[in-house]
Amino acid sequence: EVRLVESGGGSVQIGGSLTLSCAAPGFYFSSYDMSWVRQAPGKPVEWVASIGAPGSRYGDSVRGRFFISRDDAEHTLYLQMNKLKPEDSGLYYCTKTGAQPTSQGTQVTVSS
Repeated sequence: EVRLVESGGGSVQIGGSLTLSCAAPGFYFSSYDMSWVRQAPGKPVEWVASIGAPGSRYGDSVRGRFFISRDDAEHTLYLQMNKLKPEDSGLYYCTKTGAQPTSQGTQVTVSS
């Protein structure tokens, strides 16, 4: 079973920035298209961004503000989040693209 560990979440003011990390120790990381998804309380899981052979792709709500990247040598996925809005708040997970999140995620809270 793939073990993914997210970190970097926190509380930030509107307009602020955060960078999330997802470590994948022992996982043949470079072979996979990877994604970030998020879930706010009472809402379904929302796709945020993906990166792989087709390049980087973004959901409409984050395009131009969030940037996904990866370091295959370090087995780590990143999400740089800028100009954060309250609606960006939620639990953020990294996953293999198309898979449901099974890790603990990292909480992002954006407030005034």
